[in-house]
Amino acid sequence: MTPPSFYGINPYMLKPILADLHVHTVLSPCAETEMIPPLIVERAQRLGLGMIAITDHNACFNVEAVMKAAAERGLHVFAGMELQTLEEVHLLCLFDTLAQCLSWQEEVFGRLPPLFNQEEFFGAQFVVDATGEWIRTEERLLATSAGIPLEEAVSKVHRLGGLAVPAHVDRPSFSILSNLGFLPESLEADALEVTHRFLPLEGFSKWPEMKRYSLIMDGDAHRLSEMRNRTLFQIQGPAMEEISLAFRGEGGRRVIVEWEENPYY
Repeated sequence: MTPPSFYGINPYMLKPILADLHVHTVLSPCAETEMIPPLIVERAQRLGLGMIAITDHNACFNVEAVMKAAAERGLHVFAGMELQTLEEVHLLCLFDTLAQCLSWQEEVFGRLPPLFNQEEFFGAQFVVDATGEWIRTEERLLATSAGIPLEEAVSKVHRLGGLAVPAHVDRPSFSILSNLGFLPESLEADALEVTHRFLPLEGFSKWPEMKRYSLIMDGDAHRLSEMRNRTLFQIQGPAMEEISLAFRGEGGRRVIVEWEENPYY
């Protein structure tokens, strides 16, 4: 008997993959020194994660190192960045390839203010290899806003073939809801990220416009203990197109969040 299919895809070929799409490394000045490639990969495996995204602030220099550390370990690493937009909104920019991310980094660097990092105030910004060994210290100030408006950033990430997800939208700082106070109807974001403190019933009552989007819960991990395994994708495999289909609920694909405080939603 031939099983039914959706959009030409056998639904039984879909598989569940746990993901944390918001992980920082020691390139982010606010991250702990334990956030090096081998320890990130080890922690991800202990949590049963099949996909992570490396999303340092305004840069992606350590993505390749984590990819190498995860090679042949059963963990897929996406290239990413946590952009700080002109409005001081944090936006996850997620890509399939390092080349896409580096292209986006070049655009972002061209829009960052020409300032040096103040290590004593913001923290150090380390570029490392796959073993976590120091290569160099990034001198450019990364903990600041690029001169890219939110909607322009979303559009340009899409043009490069990536996905754009406003980060930790329920947080009281550096989020779209705290800084703008609402979700613009014209915003073409692919999904919204919430923190582990988000309560669906309360949150949707306060911000009903959130119902327009799929939600994911990530760790925004600046230390290993903050990595999370609460977002499950039912997809064919680790690829931005598959994740996009899951966000849209197409072809049998879907995204499921296990809420920590309200598991019955």
